[in-house]
Amino acid sequence: MAEAVRVRKLTDQEGQKLQQIVRRRSTSSVRYGRVMMLLASAGGNRVPVIARLVQADEDTVRDVNHRFNEIGLHCVDPRWAGDRPRLLSRDDEGFVVQTATTRPTALGQPLTRWSIRKLAAYLRRVHERVIRIGREALRCLLLRRGITFQRTKTWKESPDPEREAKLDRIEQVLEHFPDRVFAFDEFGPLGIRPTAGSCWAKQGKPDRLPATYHRIHGVTSFHGCYSVGDDRLWGVNRRRKGTAKTLTALKSIRTARPDGAPIYIILDNLSSHTGQDIRHWAKKNKVELCFTPTYASWANPIEAHFGQLRQFTLTNSDHRSRPAQTQALHAFLRWRNANARHADVLAAQRRERARIRREKGIRWGSRPLAGAA
Repeated sequence: MAEAVRVRKLTDQEGQKLQQIVRRRSTSSVRYGRVMMLLASAGGNRVPVIARLVQADEDTVRDVNHRFNEIGLHCVDPRWAGDRPRLLSRDDEGFVVQTATTRPTALGQPLTRWSIRKLAAYLRRVHERVIRIGREALRCLLLRRGITFQRTKTWKESPDPEREAKLDRIEQVLEHFPDRVFAFDEFGPLGIRPTAGSCWAKQGKPDRLPATYHRIHGVTSFHGCYSVGDDRLWGVNRRRKGTAKTLTALKSIRTARPDGAPIYIILDNLSSHTGQDIRHWAKKNKVELCFTPTYASWANPIEAHFGQLRQFTLTNSDHRSRPAQTQALHAFLRWRNANARHADVLAAQRRERARIRREKGIRWGSRPLAGAA
């Protein structure tokens, strides 16, 4: 049997960057779909499941996985055909990008950041290589290479000493026991308030939602469970997180496999997931808890499916009460599980909600992403 096509093990920065793109939705629909393919594959989902999730051809999913294994995060950027003749060589463009992404103080300039005017002036004064380029051409060049002006962000690396061992164990159970692997995580917090989104409307007359001033309903969390083998998602809304609530969810997962065979549950290291009561129950009921490393929640297969809940039950919504929001969540779950193989409507809605914006470039002062040029 041929080996299943999967992406290589993600680094912490790659996983965080992919999750950032999915949560902010500030990118093109093509790029968002490729990011979803990578996250779903990193979470252990098979190619047919990923193809149904993003409404793409299975060969496309395989091609994206292969390209990621070859060139890293550059594979998410579409390569559009056609362009005007080059006025700068590739080496010149690379030098411009390298200069723009370098702090001015490192180049002997008394600045903390570049502006387009100052960057263009500096490029004309460099002794080793003089590059004459206008401000608008410089702006277009940086945009074309994925470099945009943005806020400085912090980054995190997993301090977990067992990071590799945990990722290897998750990959092992997903590969050898997919029918006995389940994933659990909380989704939220969920508030009762009008939430902006997108929908079809007459040009210049967008659908409007009321503003909210008084939020008296509090927040809840959706405790979700996902069966990798059955491609089925279920869950329940809870007022609070806690060991008792987590144990109740894990017991529902154990009930989903009533034959008594050992099962594997993938979950993160939240304190309510690691209590002694949960560990004792898991040992007694043939349940192995596979914890994801710190700051590596992308390794949980359920993360790739929470995006649909956010898109189709929260965005563009105005739930008036907690029961109405809960009913909407469960109605979507029933629809999602019934239409896992025939999701044409889901694809159309995803295209409607795609925000056509460029994803922000590499952060100032951050470590370069693995595989980036």
